[in-house]
Amino acid sequence: MADLPTCTPLMTRLGRRTLFQWLTYALSAVAAAALGVPLVGYFFGVRKRQVEWVTVGDADQFAVNETRLCTFDNPLRQPWDGMTALTGVYVRNVGPDQQAQPQFLIFAVNCAHLGCPVSWFPQSGLFMCPCHGGAYYASGQRASGPPPRGLFRCTWRVHDGRLQVQAPHYPTLQDPLSDERRPA
Repeated sequence: MADLPTCTPLMTRLGRRTLFQWLTYALSAVAAAALGVPLVGYFFGVRKRQVEWVTVGDADQFAVNETRLCTFDNPLRQPWDGMTALTGVYVRNVGPDQQAQPQFLIFAVNCAHLGCPVSWFPQSGLFMCPCHGGAYYASGQRASGPPPRGLFRCTWRVHDGRLQVQAPHYPTLQDPLSDERRPA
């Protein structure tokens, strides 16, 4: 009678070392994919943020050379933002240009040093940061203290007589709120 083949477990046929070697390769491939896919997405999938405009009021309600804080609920909020989604901008009407179009300076409330909220003091004509003593002139330029630059400017437009700002995100030098020019 012929000998019947015996069923041997996979570990016995391949050898223990070979089995663990292939298991290591498989787990390494899974780990590389888990880390590689987001990395490739970061470099090649740069998302363009949808432009959201927030109305801060009628353009004619802002007096010339008066700086006012306008707060609003930021439409770029995330569920975990909580109270920080209630943000604002400082609006300063600098008067009409040669074509009688209103001109505004609109600044983020964040200090350019570490992002603390600045306060406007009309008596001195300065924006002051309570965290480290940074000070800014009414034009948004750095006056003193540790901030490396002036306040971040926001992109704005007048649409149907209403002043609108592009919804601000937290500004950085690599991702500022505006290119410092008046929008088209």
